[in-house]
Amino acid sequence: MINRGRAEVAVIGGGPRGTSVVERLIAHLGQVDAAGVQLVLHVIDPFEPGPGHVWRTDQSRLFLMNTPSRYPTVVPVGEAAQALPASSVHLSFDQWRAFAASGALAELPAEDAAEARRLGAEDFPSRRLYGRYLAWVFQQLVEYAGEAVVVVHHAAEVLGARREGDEWLLELDDGACLAVDAVVLAAGHLPAKLMPEQEKLQDAAARYGLQYWPPAVPADVDWKRLPAGKPVLVRGLGLNFFDAMIQLTEGRGGRFTEDSEGRLVYAASGREPRIIAASRRGAPYRARAAARGPGLSIEHEERSSPLAPYCTPESLAAFALSGIQPGFDHDFWPLLHRDVLWAYYGSLARVNPRALLRPPAEVLAAVRRALDRPGTEWHHALGEVLDRLVPAVLQLDVEALGHPFAGRHFEGGGSFDDAVLEFLDADAAGSAPGVDDPLKAAIRALAAGRSMIKQAAADGGLTDAAWTAELRGWFEPLVEGLVSGPPLQRILQLAALVRAGLVHFVGPNPKFGVDTEEGLFRAVSPWVGTEFTARYLVEAMMPANRVSTSVSVLLRQLIADGVARPHLFLADDGVPVASGGLDVTAPPYRALNAAGGIQEDFFVIGLQLASVQWGTAIAAEAGASLEAGARTLRDADDIAKSIVTSLTASAAREVPQHQS
Repeated sequence: MINRGRAEVAVIGGGPRGTSVVERLIAHLGQVDAAGVQLVLHVIDPFEPGPGHVWRTDQSRLFLMNTPSRYPTVVPVGEAAQALPASSVHLSFDQWRAFAASGALAELPAEDAAEARRLGAEDFPSRRLYGRYLAWVFQQLVEYAGEAVVVVHHAAEVLGARREGDEWLLELDDGACLAVDAVVLAAGHLPAKLMPEQEKLQDAAARYGLQYWPPAVPADVDWKRLPAGKPVLVRGLGLNFFDAMIQLTEGRGGRFTEDSEGRLVYAASGREPRIIAASRRGAPYRARAAARGPGLSIEHEERSSPLAPYCTPESLAAFALSGIQPGFDHDFWPLLHRDVLWAYYGSLARVNPRALLRPPAEVLAAVRRALDRPGTEWHHALGEVLDRLVPAVLQLDVEALGHPFAGRHFEGGGSFDDAVLEFLDADAAGSAPGVDDPLKAAIRALAAGRSMIKQAAADGGLTDAAWTAELRGWFEPLVEGLVSGPPLQRILQLAALVRAGLVHFVGPNPKFGVDTEEGLFRAVSPWVGTEFTARYLVEAMMPANRVSTSVSVLLRQLIADGVARPHLFLADDGVPVASGGLDVTAPPYRALNAAGGIQEDFFVIGLQLASVQWGTAIAAEAGASLEAGARTLRDADDIAKSIVTSLTASAAREVPQHQS
C-alpha cells in the first residue's frame, strides 16, 4: 500500500462518521511504530469538517435534536473507550456541554455558551450546538494529531474515484486531483431522485404554476418563501414536520406561553401560513418521554431496567449459533413483542392496580406464565389471561399503535382535528417528567429491543425476505413512530397550534393529487372526507437513502464505472430487490465492484451501509458497548485498524531498502 515514505488517505464526508474515522486513524497510528511514515488525511466535504452538512453551525437554533444531551458522541467514552486504543479527545457531547457551560471554551460564541448553560443532561439541544461540539472535536483532533499525522480539509465535492495501479485518483469539483492509498466513503445524506408519484406532483406544479418542495435537509430550505395566511400542504408527520412547523410559527415571531392552568398557548404574529399536515398514520410521531427521576435518562433506563426477559443479545444470537438464519416475524419479533407486553402490564399493575380485575400479583403471575409458553402458544394463552384479568380498554395491541385511528370514520376535518388533539394531549401527559406511564414503559422496552435487534440483524443476520418485507416493511415504520419522536416540547407546541387554528390534519392514508379545474394541489383522506387544496406542497422528509436512486455525482460514477455496486436482496419469489446501500464485505466493509471483487482499500461507513446495517442514521451512544449503541464507533475503528495495519506493514517492507 505505502511505497513513498508517507501514506495518504481520503475520507469523503466530514460529518460525524468521517470525524470518527479521523479520530480512530489518529488513535491507531499512535499505538504503532510507523517507521517514520507520515499519514496525510484528506477530509473532503464542502461544509465545515465535524458538523458537515446536517449539523452545520449556521442553522437556526430552533432545529432541535431528537435525543437528549446525555446520548450522542463521536469519540469513544465509557465502556467503548476501555476497549479501544486511547483517543486524544475524551468528551461526549454532554461532557463537552458541561465543559462549555463552565466557561472553559472562551472561543465559543456567546449564544452557544448560553444554550449550553440552559441545558441539562436530559434536555434536547439544538442541532447547531451539537455542530459546535463536532467542530470542536475535529479541531482538537487536528491540534493533537502530532507530527506523524497531517489533516487537510478540502472544501469541495468528489466527482469521481478511480483505481490506477496501487492508488486511488479522486477528482474534486474545484479542479484538484488527489492520489491516495485508501478511501473511506462517509458521505452521509445525499440528494436522491424523486419517487414516480413525487415526479408527477413536481410536473403538475410546473404546469399549473404551483410550488412543490421536494424532500430536503430542513436547514437547506428557505422557509421565508411560504406566504403568510395561505394554506400549505405538508406531507409527513415525522421529525422533519416539526422542523417545518417551528420555522413557520415561532420562527416567524409567534410566541408560546403558559396559561393560568399551565397549558401551552400560542400567540400568533400574523405572519404564519395555515399548515395542513398529512401522513399515512394520520398522527405525528410520539414524543420522547422525559426521564422518570432525577439523573436517570431514558437511555439509561433502556439499558439497565430488568424489563427484557425474552429479547436479549443471547436469545437473538441463539439462532445463528444453531446454524439458522432467522426471520423477523417468526423469530425476532415474538421475543421483543413479549418484552414490550411484559413491560406494559408490569407498569400497569404498578401504577393502576385498581383497574385490574384481580390483585396485581395474581395478574402478573398469570401474564408471565402465558408469556413463557413455547412457540406460538404464548400469544393465544396471553389472550385468554387478559380477557379474564384485564379490562378490554386497557389491553395493549402493540402493532395497532402504528395506526391510532384505524377503523374510525370522522365527520369532516374538524372532528379529525379534535381526535388528533386528544391524541397529542394524551401523549404529552404520558411523556411528562416523572410520569410512570404503562404505554411509555412499553415503548421504552421497544427502544431497548430495537438496539439489540439492530446488532443481531447486521451483516446477514436476517434472511433477505425478512429484511425487506418484515424488518424494513412494517416494523421500521412502527418503531420509528413510537421511539424516534421529537422532544415533548414539540408535541405541546403542536397541540397549542391546533387549538389556535393554525394546524389542521388531512387524515390517515391521504391521497395527493392536483385539482385540474382549480389548478391546485389536493389532499384527501378516505377516513375523513374533507378535501384540502393549496398552491404549496412541502415534503417534510429527508431525501431517500438509496444508492441506486441517488443523484450524487460520485455515487453515480462509482456505480456506472463498476467501482461499486448496489446490494441486491432476493425476495421470497426470487426477484432481486435493490437495497438502500452498497454491496460490501464483512467488517471493515470494503466495497465490492461490479463483478463482486473486493476493493481492498475502499471502505464504506454510515448511511451507505444500509444493505448490511439497519438504523445507520442513529448516532453513537455515549457509554454504550461497541456491539450495540456504539456500533458506528466500532465500524470506524475496524476501518482505521485495517488502514494503519496496512500502512505499518508497507513501512516495514521499506526499511531494508532505506538501509541498503
